[in-house]
Amino acid sequence: MRICIKNGILLDGGKEEKADLYLKDGIIEGLNLGGEVDETYDAIGNIVTPALIDLHAHLREPGQEAKEDLRSGLSAAAAGGYGTVISMANTSPPVDDPDVVASLIAKAEAIGQARLRPAATLSKGLKGEELTDFAALKDAGAVMITDDGIPVVDSHLMRRACEYAAELGLVIQTHSEEPTLRKDGVMNEGVVSQRLGLPGNPVEAESIMIFRDCELALMTGARVHIAHITTERGMKVVEWFKEQGAPVTGEVTPNHLTLTDEVLSNFDPICKVAPPLRTEADRLYLRDAVKRGVVDNIGTDHAPHTRAEKDQDMLNAPFGIANIEVSFPLCYTTLVANNEMSLSNLLELYQAKAAAVMGWDAPSLAVGQAADIVVIDINTEKAVDASQFKSKAKFSPWEGLGLKGWPVATFVRGQKVFS
Repeated sequence: MRICIKNGILLDGGKEEKADLYLKDGIIEGLNLGGEVDETYDAIGNIVTPALIDLHAHLREPGQEAKEDLRSGLSAAAAGGYGTVISMANTSPPVDDPDVVASLIAKAEAIGQARLRPAATLSKGLKGEELTDFAALKDAGAVMITDDGIPVVDSHLMRRACEYAAELGLVIQTHSEEPTLRKDGVMNEGVVSQRLGLPGNPVEAESIMIFRDCELALMTGARVHIAHITTERGMKVVEWFKEQGAPVTGEVTPNHLTLTDEVLSNFDPICKVAPPLRTEADRLYLRDAVKRGVVDNIGTDHAPHTRAEKDQDMLNAPFGIANIEVSFPLCYTTLVANNEMSLSNLLELYQAKAAAVMGWDAPSLAVGQAADIVVIDINTEKAVDASQFKSKAKFSPWEGLGLKGWPVATFVRGQKVFS
């Protein structure tokens, strides 16, 4: 199969040029080659760049397919411009067995949308009591170890997990919340939670656990990835440990870059997420950290639920926002269109820096590289219409919001999987 993506503006690691890009048999063949092709895609006026990488998405399979399954989740990822997605392991049953890892990979390959790189659990059954067999899980194809969604309370167990992961070259991803301090909080603890009369989750629940997790990274030499940082204090802890030489990396989400706890004033659980939306001061600090290069990746933490689940009250509705199809447009509009950072620097968070967290080679448009490509329209403003999502969660906090930077075509393995 030979494809020509013509008339695009190629953006690759900060280098920009206008050229026709040729894909052949799943790899990048070269530029401006000419000759017969099986398919032509006209990208005139649009950005052509390596497909995005999401290190943090909940695809819900196995066991929670009413919320999302591999087909809907990976199709949604492709629609969001992603070529590679790491799926979280807090499914039902959890991904704590090598056979489950292997079956997920095989099913995803047969589906043929975005590439799936599964994470596996840190503890058996997500119980936080006994480590899983990291080596066997890695051999089966797991690329990350995490109990995401559930904090690892036992610091000794976390230490042993870090030591084990360091030996195998695996990344440990955290869910850094101190659960006895978080308690039954359903939103950020502060002025808004007090006004609404809802139980709060304090900033300190995050910063205390981030400190512990970073300290263990420094102690053991393990690569520890601090997921979904939400607060100024938490980010400052990560910055301090980076200065000490700790092998830690930090992630923020589109949720926490664009929303604050004020959106919960109408008691709408669509915006209920864990860790919670914080204050405007926290949001602005996270955006500044992104611009300063402190942040290593923007992970979606795509967390779909059924509408019936989300239609419960604030105390009982589940945590999570489905966002993988709007992640890049949200961040492009918020950060690039507002002249806060360059497009190249934003793409780096979805491409080279995200790959670096995992120890992968940076994706590129070089000859011989995997033909995973996204075409992005940075000029046309379009309103968010969740009814058109590929995800099963067809509702959104950003419904009707006009955004730019929409992916308009995605190619994975040299095949067009979204247009």
